[in-house]
Amino acid sequence: MSVTRDIIETYKGPGRVVARMVARGPREDRALVILMIGCVMVFIAQWPRLARQAYMTGEELDMLLGGTLLAWLFIMPLLLYVMAFIAHIGARLFGGKGTGYGARLSLFWALLASSPVLLLHGLVAGFIGGGPALDGVGILWLMLFAWFWIRALICIEWGTDDEPA
Repeated sequence: MSVTRDIIETYKGPGRVVARMVARGPREDRALVILMIGCVMVFIAQWPRLARQAYMTGEELDMLLGGTLLAWLFIMPLLLYVMAFIAHIGARLFGGKGTGYGARLSLFWALLASSPVLLLHGLVAGFIGGGPALDGVGILWLMLFAWFWIRALICIEWGTDDEPA
């Protein structure tokens, strides 16, 4: 399936999509590409907010974009690898039998699959600013991200896939 179809399918059953990806065999290059595209999407989602911030405060937009680029394309991938490792070790403590690759792919795919809502969050932050709308979209993104990650991790670590077909 294409990435966009997989993203749409993730909203129906995240565990099933990630399990299908893991079944193709461990490909760390694929996991890294998913991670980097997810991080690029988060970086792009920040642009409207940063443009608004630069306009409102008089800060230089290039500096804001540069700092965000450094954070999301160089630092966050490393932190996300650490988060996936901790999640895998935690799952092992509770009887999980998955692989580190599956745990990484679960987290990285959750970031990429939830990125459309994150792009909406960026637009709301840039055009409307802070308030209930921004908070609502942020909470929606956080809940989707958590659901995608936890559901996929459970499916990978414990092999349970009770999602509807």
